[in-house]
Amino acid sequence: MKIAVVGLGYVGLPLARLFATKFSVVGFDINQSRVDQLNEGVDNTLEIDSTLLHDVLLKKPTNNAVGLLCSTDLEDIVDCNYYIVTVPTPVDKNNRPDLTPLYKSSETVGKVLKKGDIVIYESTVYPGVTEDECVPVLERISGLKFNVDFFAGYSPERINPGDKLHTVEKILKVTAGSTPEIGIKVNELYKSVITAGTHLAPTIKVAEAAKVIENSQRDINIAFVNELSKIFNILGIDTHAVLEAAGTKWNFLPFKPGLVGGHCIGVDPYYLAQKAQEMGYHPEIILAGRRLNDSMGEYVASQVVKLMIKKGVVVNGSHLLMLGITFKENCPDVRNTKIVDVIAAFKDYGIEVSIHDPWANPLEVQHEYKLVTSKTLPTQKFDAVVLGVAHHQFSDIDYSTIKKENSVLYDVKGILGDRADGKL
Repeated sequence: MKIAVVGLGYVGLPLARLFATKFSVVGFDINQSRVDQLNEGVDNTLEIDSTLLHDVLLKKPTNNAVGLLCSTDLEDIVDCNYYIVTVPTPVDKNNRPDLTPLYKSSETVGKVLKKGDIVIYESTVYPGVTEDECVPVLERISGLKFNVDFFAGYSPERINPGDKLHTVEKILKVTAGSTPEIGIKVNELYKSVITAGTHLAPTIKVAEAAKVIENSQRDINIAFVNELSKIFNILGIDTHAVLEAAGTKWNFLPFKPGLVGGHCIGVDPYYLAQKAQEMGYHPEIILAGRRLNDSMGEYVASQVVKLMIKKGVVVNGSHLLMLGITFKENCPDVRNTKIVDVIAAFKDYGIEVSIHDPWANPLEVQHEYKLVTSKTLPTQKFDAVVLGVAHHQFSDIDYSTIKKENSVLYDVKGILGDRADGKL
């Protein structure tokens, strides 16, 4: 058994590293610099500790030795018999699913596909993408027939970036196959390394649907508490205090208001909505939740500006410090971060924004968003300071060193308590 993991990002690398503790694994990626770094034992996503990575790395190809070889060379995955695709599934500027990475990775796998091989997809999609979109590409490129010459599986990723407690092997894995027999094979493969266990779904479409509703459910719940936050703000009530009180009931769900970004919760509901609309159904609750959550960046900015005006701060031309640019705390991932929406709204008010984030890669932020960030806390004092991301470093800041006497300190994440002038 030899496994190829196609795509070495936040999902693919942890999975490849885990499988490499028991099998011969080739991690394939088209990004040469990413592969070069990994072969040196460096993971700039910070998901895999360098020691764990070094423990499984194979410095050169060997005869199916247990371990991990990272490569951009298609020849290195020719002799694999399991291909696991872990590429991203983003949306375009109009929030429509963009399956381009899946199509291209399927073409790549199709070039090396052989009789008896199994292709497993982990990317989050709407029900039907694996068999209706990806499989035809595999058939066209390889010239092989689906469920006769080769087979497919689906096991949705459940990676939580930055979470060192719920690592891939500790999260129960849903699995599925294109035939009942292949479903068992796929399930046994994952069961061999996932200590939390597996759940074999009856079909690939069921597994696809299960994944996409996980994040849609979270999105809707967060939208609900975001709306509560807006209501309670008007009423002059502390939202976090209300949620703490309500949380004393055993079946109350502990969601908190916030900015919903990242590559999962802020994206996946659009995939389900797209498929529903194709079938003639307009999903009202899902899209309502998306609209509300996508509006929170402008809302946060408006709340900060109101506080600045109340304190007598001249808004136009003022200087504001944004603490954090990543989509979540203690993680360098800046994909689909909604902090950029807040910053854009501030700039519309004529506010000059400086950004400090000890986790984010300044070059990546510059490339993705054309924004300048610093890993070093500025020494000047600002008219307003906004804690946008709850990195642990921000709890220890002496805010008096970066605030003017009448400055506003706004806490998006609600971790500063009474020190903040306002919070979401």
